[in-house]
Amino acid sequence: MSHSIRFILRNALVLSCAGPVLLASPGAHAQQVAAPFANGPRGGEAAVSLSEISVSATGVPIPTAQTGSSVSVLTADLLEAQQRRTVPDALQQVPGLNVVQSGGPGGQASVFIRGSNSNHVKVLIDGIDATDPSNGNGSFDFGQLLTEDLSRIEVLRGPQSGLYGSDAIGGVISVTTKRGEGPARATARIEGGSHGTFNQSGRVSGSENGFDYAVSVQHVRAAATPVTPPRLVPFGRPIHPNFYDNETVSARFGYQFSDTVRVNSITRFINARLFFTGDDFSTFPALPAAFRSAADVQQIFTRNEAEWAPLPGFHNVFAINYSNLFNRQQGPLDPLATPDATTGLGERTRYEYRGDYRLSPGNLLLFGAQRDEESLFTTSPGSVPASLRARNGNTAGYGEAQLTPFDRAFLVANIRHDENDQFGPATTFRVAPSYILPFTETRIKGSVGSGFKAPTLSQLYQSFPAFNFFANPNLKPEESLGYDAGFEQPLGERVRVGATYYHNDFTNLINTNASFTSNENVGRAVSYGAEAFVSVRLTDTLSGRIDYTNTVTKNEITNQELLRRPRHKGSATALWTPLPGLTVSGTVIVLGHFVDGNRDFSVPRLKNPGFTLVNLAVTYDVSERVSVFGRIDNLFDRRYENPTGFLGPGLAVYGGVRLTTF
Repeated sequence: MSHSIRFILRNALVLSCAGPVLLASPGAHAQQVAAPFANGPRGGEAAVSLSEISVSATGVPIPTAQTGSSVSVLTADLLEAQQRRTVPDALQQVPGLNVVQSGGPGGQASVFIRGSNSNHVKVLIDGIDATDPSNGNGSFDFGQLLTEDLSRIEVLRGPQSGLYGSDAIGGVISVTTKRGEGPARATARIEGGSHGTFNQSGRVSGSENGFDYAVSVQHVRAAATPVTPPRLVPFGRPIHPNFYDNETVSARFGYQFSDTVRVNSITRFINARLFFTGDDFSTFPALPAAFRSAADVQQIFTRNEAEWAPLPGFHNVFAINYSNLFNRQQGPLDPLATPDATTGLGERTRYEYRGDYRLSPGNLLLFGAQRDEESLFTTSPGSVPASLRARNGNTAGYGEAQLTPFDRAFLVANIRHDENDQFGPATTFRVAPSYILPFTETRIKGSVGSGFKAPTLSQLYQSFPAFNFFANPNLKPEESLGYDAGFEQPLGERVRVGATYYHNDFTNLINTNASFTSNENVGRAVSYGAEAFVSVRLTDTLSGRIDYTNTVTKNEITNQELLRRPRHKGSATALWTPLPGLTVSGTVIVLGHFVDGNRDFSVPRLKNPGFTLVNLAVTYDVSERVSVFGRIDNLFDRRYENPTGFLGPGLAVYGGVRLTTF
């Protein structure tokens, strides 16, 4: 039996375990956070820190205190202080999330938000829908995203299809690259350390006479990361570490023609290769293969847009987005045999208009329309046909109102209608009010919304008759309805506490039918729980935050807990600047036990004990132009597996230097 086809079918299961019922532009507006459009900030509110501003919550920059949505913002300063080099590592600290990565850097990385499926996350890169149309179940692989050029990562939790459409059942993760500002400057960083790590990056940026630019080059290499648990390997069979190499180039250009007209162009290119140990299915249960396999990825994301503000308070964006995602899986790379190879090419083009009109301070209307066209081309030994071309399209319109009905009260409400070329209409909504009580300054917030997830092109059109598994062109969207309610309370000027309860119902989930011959809309699941935090600024130089998440999930067909959704998760972060130019960062991640399958799912349910990680990072600015830094990941060398059957990186030490010229 073809190793590539087994890989496809196994990953479809693993990624969707993912699935609650297991067998088992933002682009333009995000820029305004750091550099507002010529007409100035949208609401006329007093300045707040970047971590207190959200773009993803409403589509335009808004103080988080004015929305009922649950949103977390990781700024460039925080990512730099913690020295997180990849997006999966950065997301570990966010409440409500479980980040699952099969091994170290470059391994398949999925994110589960509030118990939803890993393919229930809308992922945006500078406003570009980053999902791969050729992916079997539509789950986004975060493993290829690096952080050096990012200005912020926003995580918006809860159903968000009322603004973002398909995929936003569990939430939205939006990453935004840095925009060039001020005099020309160039930065370079070099770093080395454990697991054969050798990283470099360089960036040139600036702005002059209405033109701004930022070009970044990043290279990450981890040549020897242990991933395969020795207990799984037969005696005498070699154990190979993972090898990962990632080259990422990003460019952002903008030109301000006048006070009312501006154009922006954004491009991101990723070229990555991973050598990893796959599974040998010639035995049962499957064992780690004697030879490594290879995975190659090339991804291009582009967005070109024009902004036009013909009247004060009236802002328009016209944009074209394009993404091209190619992947190739080959292996095992046995020198005495011809390895199987599977390729996938997914393309998506979006034509978009978005406008917003400020009625008065604190009152704004947002509206827009989109047309998406997506296609896939795959080659898979064992599938019929051996190569497949398929396409689909979607047209949508949406509207949103941001209102201040009276003093200290805020309301955001949106509605969206999608017309899919394959399955027809879908209408979704979201309402998120919040109110700040006088005297106590308690913020009461909540939201209710719906979401949907369109079936993928593979689920609709790709069959594997050699395995008696067939596509189902009659699939309907997966759906959800969710709500949350909570509060935030300042305790003096240095302490803030808060808690939020959430509940989600998932219906029409796509799962294999009883005869295991096709996919059908047969699944139902529920998730509920709570998120709580304490944020403290002990002194002007020492601050910290503690988050706790409780998640309860249930497959309503089997009455079993969903896989890879830990009931308990905690995180603690601290930043300390004991001396000018010296920054110390500490992060603790605690993941409670959870249900998982073993490496090849021959044991579909077992208990993973969870783990605790401690990371430390230190940065010292020797001068305005030179900084030295170092970090220790997994300080106590905890042995853990998430997912089961794949080792997480052990104790690792890194160090390097950053140079800046003006």
